[in-house]
Amino acid sequence: MIAGLGNPGARYQATRHNAGFWFADALSQAQGGQFKTSSRFHGELCEVGSAGQANWILKPDVFMNRSGQAVAALAGFYKIPVEQILVVHDELDLPPGAVRLKKGGGNGGHNGLRSIMENLGSGDFVRLRIGIGHPGHRDLVTDYVLSKPSQEDRDAIEKAIAAALAVIPDILIGDLERAMHKLHTNHQPKASS
Repeated sequence: MIAGLGNPGARYQATRHNAGFWFADALSQAQGGQFKTSSRFHGELCEVGSAGQANWILKPDVFMNRSGQAVAALAGFYKIPVEQILVVHDELDLPPGAVRLKKGGGNGGHNGLRSIMENLGSGDFVRLRIGIGHPGHRDLVTDYVLSKPSQEDRDAIEKAIAAALAVIPDILIGDLERAMHKLHTNHQPKASS
């Protein structure tokens, strides 16, 4: 399962917090898949075949802080082990254009990750972290993540998404080391001048 995180509705569509949805949409398009609404799984679901197996792309249609409901419902129904779940989310601690892959860890204050960890009872899933930058002070974070990025930042985020799409085949066959090496060495955002 690949779960892209975001908030549902047109109001949030272009906001930084929806970088996970942007990735899910790009992956679905690249794989020739189409999302269908599923009330059972609290989200939009797209089935794509790759690496000889069926893979699910999920966009929860509940708010970010309840993302775990959708992820746990799908994982439970299809008996998907936690280690075979990839969660794609926005990351304040990375600049726009940066993208990092990691397995396990804490929630880093991210409400979507917190919800998923609570609902799965584990944090051992794989995370694809898409950098959106930080506003500079924690009191500004909520407004920042729920606002649109500048065109320059959006372009940088789109490049990061493209780089991440290129390593999905490695992730799907379980070769995280190779995916991380490609992503972390070949894709470095340019420093701002």
